[in-house]
Amino acid sequence: MRNVLISGAGVAGGTLAWYLARAGFAVTVVDRAPGPRSGGQAIDVRGVALDVVDRMGLGDRMRAVRTRMRGMSMVDGDGHELFRSEEFALSSGRLDSPDFEVLRDDLVAILHEATDVEYVFDDSITALTEEPHGVRVEFARGGFRTFDLVVGADGLHSAVRRLAFGPAEDYLRHLGQYLAIFPTANFLGLADWQVWFQHEETGGVAYPVRDNAELRVTLGFGSEPLPRLSVPEQKKLVAERLAGVGWEVPKLLDAMAEAEVFYFDAMAQIRMDRWTTGRIALVGDAGYCASPLSGQGTSLALVGAYVLAQEARPRGARRGLRGLRDAHAALRRAQPGAGHRKPRRPGVGRVVGAGEVRDQPRLRKSTSAADVRSGTSRWGKCPTPGQISGSACGPAQRTDADAVSGRTQVSSAPCSCSVGAAIRPPTASVNRRPSPRNWARNAQR
Repeated sequence: MRNVLISGAGVAGGTLAWYLARAGFAVTVVDRAPGPRSGGQAIDVRGVALDVVDRMGLGDRMRAVRTRMRGMSMVDGDGHELFRSEEFALSSGRLDSPDFEVLRDDLVAILHEATDVEYVFDDSITALTEEPHGVRVEFARGGFRTFDLVVGADGLHSAVRRLAFGPAEDYLRHLGQYLAIFPTANFLGLADWQVWFQHEETGGVAYPVRDNAELRVTLGFGSEPLPRLSVPEQKKLVAERLAGVGWEVPKLLDAMAEAEVFYFDAMAQIRMDRWTTGRIALVGDAGYCASPLSGQGTSLALVGAYVLAQEARPRGARRGLRGLRDAHAALRRAQPGAGHRKPRRPGVGRVVGAGEVRDQPRLRKSTSAADVRSGTSRWGKCPTPGQISGSACGPAQRTDADAVSGRTQVSSAPCSCSVGAAIRPPTASVNRRPSPRNWARNAQR
């Protein structure tokens, strides 16, 4: 039996641990948090990632705690409503989609409860030394252990990536924005309805959760990369950047000051040309973070963890390490714009009723992942890529998660730029999804 260490008890780490344990591996998960993390925003499970959670037998449990929005509205800095919709929400897309949105802490809790492996909380990895028969791992709380495989599922600021691949500066691409996320009481009285606001280079959203008893709030602003800040300094900076904005923002800032659970980070992407080195691999945001602005990070983590686990299982001549390398090579070859032959994608249905562009030719083809990163659509450069009211030209793009899943999807969330505003939401979606396992197998051919 091979023993595997996974750094990170989040979505990618929990999913990978579940599948590896089912395949007979002895799995240990280490996380620096004192327990499963609370707080965070609502996250989306989309496309082929639905198959991943359903195959775990956890799909129904996750759907039972999904958010249930009736719609959304957008207001300006003075609180004047700009538009509203009962067909889609900017956080999750079309409300009649089979995809679902769930709070991150709920999803992570379900994974933790369902995974029968060794969890080591309140500790972290400080050194990795590859030896002939394993990887020697040293821990912050002292001591060391040796593992056959080590997988970094520890997010945007991955310690495993830094130790095994080099400093973050070599791979991190800043997107020019910062977000703060925190929970608070539903003092706005919202009932299954989310409200977004935008003012110059600031914006955010408040939406109710937990049967409308609680709000999850996201506040954002544009900025160049900032130095490392303490939590009080982060809150002070957010308050300064959003000072003078109207609507309910002053009350939201007061709630932020009192919030015990608080998340603040840059919107950034991780771009690497490989995700394995020797006996060490990366999965999820640690290897290919698309940023929260993409709305695809959770699906990327779920599908990436599934593929790694399937390819790492003992199977004929291909075992463990070779399987990990083959899986990562397959995913890398599938990335649009990577200069590799496109993989065959079995069972991919055509897009039906894709969004149309007013006064422009009918939308027939998605842009590439490289265009998503640069903010370029088929009709030109988005003047405000990644703006908080909608990620860069969202409706017309093929996303990084679609590159992993082999699925073409047209998002229903409108972009704030003139290009995105001209695109109507799609009336239907892909009629079939490829099996994640079959897709990975064919991608390697």
